Amino acid sequence: MKKIFISFCMFILNGCLGMPENVEPVDEFEVDRYLGRWYEIARLDHSFEKGLSQVTATYSPRKDGGIKVINRGYSAEKQQWKEAEGKAYFVGSNDEAYLKVSFFGPFYGSYVVFELDKKDYQYAFISGPDNDYLWLLARTPNVDSTLIAHFKSEASKRGFNAEDLILVEHGYSDE
Repeated sequence: MKKIFISFCMFILNGCLGMPENVEPVDEFEVDRYLGRWYEIARLDHSFEKGLSQVTATYSPRKDGGIKVINRGYSAEKQQWKEAEGKAYFVGSNDEAYLKVSFFGPFYGSYVVFELDKKDYQYAFISGPDNDYLWLLARTPNVDSTLIAHFKSEASKRGFNAEDLILVEHGYSDE
């Protein structure tokens, strides 16, 4: 279960709480509105997600004031679901979308929401500590092509390699 995310653990060991030079976290962030299930629409691929489709991230409150993170995806190759549980905490104030997330002990990596549909919280652009980590999350498994084009444009402006983005398939059953 955790083997698929072992590389993510290595990222956490090396990774840090920085952010790419051209990324600014969203302010006036409302964590209660952000909680719940998000679908991964696009990503820069990494070994911890390689080959996974129907990827979701579900966020819920923790008793210690943090956020519980459940990442889940389907491996068609192994014909099984993979899941990892982590925890996240704000780096600064709770209204700035700059968090640290851990799936492995005391080691944390950056989770920076740099664009968000603040009206309805229907999509979010996420960065890690550098330009190698990038995600587009949405509340639905399918989004309009204009949102994907906007994501690619904004990612390119910030130094991400948008040409390497993988669009995540959401065609398998949920169990």
